[in-house]
Amino acid sequence: MRRLDARPVALMLGALLLCGASAASAGTAAAAADTVAAAGAKPTRELEPVHVNAMRNPEVRKYKVILAGLDAFERHHGLAPAAERLRFRLVARKKDEAAEPLAARLVGDGGFRLPVAIDAGLRFTVPRSEAAEDADSELELNRKRRVYRTEPEVRTPGLAEGRRRLGDLRLECKVTIAMAKAEIPAFWVLTINTLLLRTDWCGFFGDPDDFRWESASRKAHFPFFAERPLREAVLVDGNRSARLEVNGETFHVPVGNAGWSDDAVIELRYADQADAGSVATATGPRTAATGTAGETPRTAP
Repeated sequence: MRRLDARPVALMLGALLLCGASAASAGTAAAAADTVAAAGAKPTRELEPVHVNAMRNPEVRKYKVILAGLDAFERHHGLAPAAERLRFRLVARKKDEAAEPLAARLVGDGGFRLPVAIDAGLRFTVPRSEAAEDADSELELNRKRRVYRTEPEVRTPGLAEGRRRLGDLRLECKVTIAMAKAEIPAFWVLTINTLLLRTDWCGFFGDPDDFRWESASRKAHFPFFAERPLREAVLVDGNRSARLEVNGETFHVPVGNAGWSDDAVIELRYADQADAGSVATATGPRTAATGTAGETPRTAP
């Protein structure tokens, strides 16, 4: 019998999560054009750009997608009970050459406008607003498309820099997946549900009990972004530790592996830090053959 290669499934899921609706829209362009033509009687809202730069084609995100993330945060808040609110972080995709400060706002029908404050760390929160929802609003950034991407961020207070709690990351995954499902066509949601045989997509990443498709689930870990390029990332839970795969600013976490508690911590060591030895000196690297993180008793400080 021919063995099924699970790599296309993981690649498709990754593309949809990273690119949102744009990754899935290529095959539905004709249908979208028909829909637009059929809706000719419906007035089209012209989005005015943020005033500071009078920009055309600004970066936008549907408010309904943001709301899906807020709903997921509340629904799964038990993963990170000490995290007070869901924040969003702007991550540069390429160099920002604009001279004016970043600015954001919700823009909707009937002249609806609501400024959104961005802090010095490029973080912001989006309020729940019935008026914004009724106005079919979009979150608009005063930058052209694809200069920044918007990532949800969940952080338990009190953790030092370079330490991420696993429960926080699991909740981030839940929010990311909920937003992706709200953004991509329903066809892709149903297709991925069928391929994964589950509606909880986060549970797919690192599930040790899923042996289908050459154990693809155990090999697939969910990507998260650090503040700057990484040297290593180590998952620590009591006296156990496991080295995680890193690639530039990205570290990959088995969020679907229930064998690691929500209070486990990922310790990040950045590439620009002085080499003071590995966080887990006895831990072997993640092997290319299996994709599983090497696991050892906790010996390093």
